[in-house]
Amino acid sequence: MNEPMAAHPYAELTPERVMDALSDLGLWPDGRLLALSSYENRVYRVHLDEPVQGHATVVLKFYRPGRWSRAQILEEHDFAAELLAAEVPVVAPLVLNGQTLHRGAGFDFSLSPLRGGRAPELDDEDVLAWIGRFLARMHSVGAARPFVHRPSLDVQTFAQEPAHWLHTQQMIPLEVEREWREAFEAALALVQEKMAPGASHRGALRLHGDCHPGNILWTPAELPGGGPHFVDLDDARMGPAVQDLWMLLSGDRRQRTQQLSALLDGYEQVRDFDRAELNLIEPLRTLRLIHYSAWLARRWQDPIFPINFPWFGTPDYWRGQVLMLQEQVEQMREPPLVV
Repeated sequence: MNEPMAAHPYAELTPERVMDALSDLGLWPDGRLLALSSYENRVYRVHLDEPVQGHATVVLKFYRPGRWSRAQILEEHDFAAELLAAEVPVVAPLVLNGQTLHRGAGFDFSLSPLRGGRAPELDDEDVLAWIGRFLARMHSVGAARPFVHRPSLDVQTFAQEPAHWLHTQQMIPLEVEREWREAFEAALALVQEKMAPGASHRGALRLHGDCHPGNILWTPAELPGGGPHFVDLDDARMGPAVQDLWMLLSGDRRQRTQQLSALLDGYEQVRDFDRAELNLIEPLRTLRLIHYSAWLARRWQDPIFPINFPWFGTPDYWRGQVLMLQEQVEQMREPPLVV
């Protein structure tokens, strides 16, 4: 992982080009530009001399080249618009000149209103129940029709293809490769068994897809529109409803059971939940573990990744992945959470 870095496309995204992209849309930034935390894309908070649709401060998002096609990005935007029309609290891209997706500075980009918030208090059962209702409302819209262009969360794209890429690109150190491959094969067999076509769960719907606590923002309940909301649907895809629940669980089995119970108490006030999907929690966690390693490796030429993940790629990192895969094998052999 120590080979010289090639110039990354984002190296061309200078502040001047960001400002020019806005000017080409007829917007006039006042010169204040703040880079926001984002690994996958480049995101900026921009202040405007003249508000656009009532917003003097907007969020400008430049999509990572090659990650999504324009059709896939527009499908995300359409989903956000559907959610907004159903009064589900998300921040949707602004429509400018009849479009939500624009081209400038060599990148596809969008603009959204600025909306802040803090991480939700996930040790509060009332907060969890509220998030459960929020997710159920999103899933009710998501179940209305499928994505056409966006992919599904499945074993091929989240385990088999990433593992093949890691192997062919020789990303795993030789001294760990055999152990990792053995742990991967054992975990994959159980994942395939539990996620086999025809398994007893409802099926796929349009999801947020990456619903961890950092991706849910909370505003005080006493404010208009208070409670949970999403500012981004960048990872939206087809998958089982439980995908948007399990990443909100933490702690030991008893704690996770209590958290899940509170989430489902809220969820089932709005929408039925197929309890058979609880069998998928540990397989989905295993898929995320495998996919995450390949994601880091594939992004390594982006200078922001070595800076923020300096521990990645070492033999110790991969030994840790072996242990986690072995632990996942044990977790998948245990009975699922029951609420």
